[in-house]
Amino acid sequence: MQEDGARMTSGGSRPTLTGFVSQMGHEARPAVLVCAFEGWNDAGSAASDAVRLVLGSADPEYLGTVGDDEFYDYQFSRPKVRRTDHGRVIDWPQTDVYRLSLPQQPADLLIAIGVEPTYRWKAFCQQVFHLASTHRVALCLTVGALLADVPHTRPVPILLNSDNPALQEHFGITHSNYEGPTGIPGVLGMVFEQQMIPTFSLWAQQPHYVAQAPSPKVQLAIVDALEELLATHFPADQLRDDALAWQRGVDELAGSDADVARYVRQLEQATDASGLPEASGESIAREFERYLKRRDTGRGESGPNYEI
Repeated sequence: MQEDGARMTSGGSRPTLTGFVSQMGHEARPAVLVCAFEGWNDAGSAASDAVRLVLGSADPEYLGTVGDDEFYDYQFSRPKVRRTDHGRVIDWPQTDVYRLSLPQQPADLLIAIGVEPTYRWKAFCQQVFHLASTHRVALCLTVGALLADVPHTRPVPILLNSDNPALQEHFGITHSNYEGPTGIPGVLGMVFEQQMIPTFSLWAQQPHYVAQAPSPKVQLAIVDALEELLATHFPADQLRDDALAWQRGVDELAGSDADVARYVRQLEQATDASGLPEASGESIAREFERYLKRRDTGRGESGPNYEI
């Protein structure tokens, strides 16, 4: 679990992961791997839901599946039954890998989305790496969401980390100082780093008192962050409506309980006193830039300036 790191801030010209990859001098067209896993690293299902939205934004190419009986305890990660036009189908826990073409960018996306395995993490990560490496992966981005002491009434804090010196310099970030239990994103990131593939992590902070899924506000914050990092627009109009409805619903629930309302005010005061971008006009400026980008995308214009 990641619990510290640089936070996303606004600015006129922002570095991107695809831009970073374009400077690495690949002979063939490279790809950025984006990973999210259901489970301990996915508070409110925000990370996996966000990456699924990215996956559904275009027509992805299925590349393969990592997942077998050897990786899962089905009493812990239970298979799910659903009904289709052709009868009942069982969906087993697994991780699927797709390719998403980004013709306007210097790199495509590989998407790994699935369920955190129960067993044999080292073998699981090696299989993910092998599959990604056969499709020219040049950078690995792991996405997660964690429970934190943050109020639902403020913008969602997004934490960025990397142990790679070149990525640290490109984005002006540092490595994480966290020490303690970790999940499959942390292990997978280390496997890629050991194979000389730069790794970057993105974590969103979910208010711990509204931890249940879905969490559209946190999911939207992750989608917005991915848009900035990948310099690519992912349509999310319905999600924005859902996030507003979620905010109103939590406001009503918090307002109906004096103890909860008091606790939320304490979190607000702590956040506002911290001087973080989430508590300042920077968050307003960043959201306005995103609004302009969505508007300009609809008009066929270029949108904000992303730095290569």
